[in-house]
Amino acid sequence: MVKHMIFAGIDIGSITAKAALIKNGKLIGTLVIPTGYNPVTAGEKVFSDLLAQTKINPKDVTAIVATGYGRNSVAFADKAMTEIICHGVGAHFLNPKIRGIIDVGGQDSKAIALDTSGQVENFAMNDKCAAGTGRFLEVMAKALEVELNELGNMSQSSNAPSKISSICTVFAESEVISMIAGQQKREDIIAGIHESAAARVGSLATKVKLQSPVIMTGGVAKNKGMVKALESRLGIEILVGDFPQENGAIGAAVLASRLKR
Repeated sequence: MVKHMIFAGIDIGSITAKAALIKNGKLIGTLVIPTGYNPVTAGEKVFSDLLAQTKINPKDVTAIVATGYGRNSVAFADKAMTEIICHGVGAHFLNPKIRGIIDVGGQDSKAIALDTSGQVENFAMNDKCAAGTGRFLEVMAKALEVELNELGNMSQSSNAPSKISSICTVFAESEVISMIAGQQKREDIIAGIHESAAARVGSLATKVKLQSPVIMTGGVAKNKGMVKALESRLGIEILVGDFPQENGAIGAAVLASRLKR
């Protein structure tokens, strides 16, 4: 890694845009903002806002790598790389012991197996269906008239999670509406929603045979109920780091430091 140089990673997701800066091999700043309807504008804004926050001149940034579904919209990046690779590198950078990643974002979910050097050994991805993603939880929260960030805490008080049989988000929403009409406890419905989502995501983890220690990334990692449901489903402890949403951007910044200039 080149010393005394600053490298940036930008991750444009469907819901949020993230940026990270690395200097001398150390993380010096991260930022998360809503992506909005324009990924081009989001990429420019999250980068410029982070530079302003860290008081760094754009000219001092040596290289930039973009990732996420909107990575090709970041025209000022030196290179675009897949989020699978970036998540692996980011997790290894933050904790070299990590061997597995469960990433649950707004529109997709992934399970990634890593080797001892942080290289991706295997992965599975669900990007065709909203079930088990942040969007799934968002739809359910709306049906229950609960704030999305309240789901995790509310589900903790459930002793009898409701059974949601539908995999499809649309049908699962209909089930939830019927449960509300049947006056089932809101906490039990939420716990059932987490178990349903965990079953979908857990199948990805099982498919790639994730080994401990496993870390969860993505915005859904902030949902304690979802983490608990996944732990129960897989029978392993799941770690949540300090930068679950920023992990991909951090990995992109590390990869930027490896680019030959």
